Amino acid sequence: MSATQKAKQAQAKPPPLTTQEIQQNYNRFQSELQGLASKIGELEQEAEEHGLVLATLDEALADEPGRKCFRLVGGVLVERTVKDVVPALQHNKENISKAISTLSEQYKVKEEELDTFKREYNIIPATAG
Repeated sequence: MSATQKAKQAQAKPPPLTTQEIQQNYNRFQSELQGLASKIGELEQEAEEHGLVLATLDEALADEPGRKCFRLVGGVLVERTVKDVVPALQHNKENISKAISTLSEQYKVKEEELDTFKREYNIIPATAG
């Protein structure tokens, strides 16, 4: 057997993990998934809030586009008009939606990695009870 074949075999099989390392990796996967789910939830709530504000401002935009409104920018309230704020809010909402989509994809990938890990090490989560 050549040295390259041995190297390929060594790369193909990960070194065996101890029970403690398996537990740590499993907990790390669970923690990462929980963090991603939490962030997705926060962003979904933000997107919903943006939607409510946009619905209200759309009415004002139709009636009085020059109407004053205030926006928090970097911790400072800034006076703007409705016609200035609506496009910025729409842009922010689009960016939030893109971030949610990206995080959802990351969540799916991480979940697949966890499933593979569980299959590889025959992990069956204990049920509480």
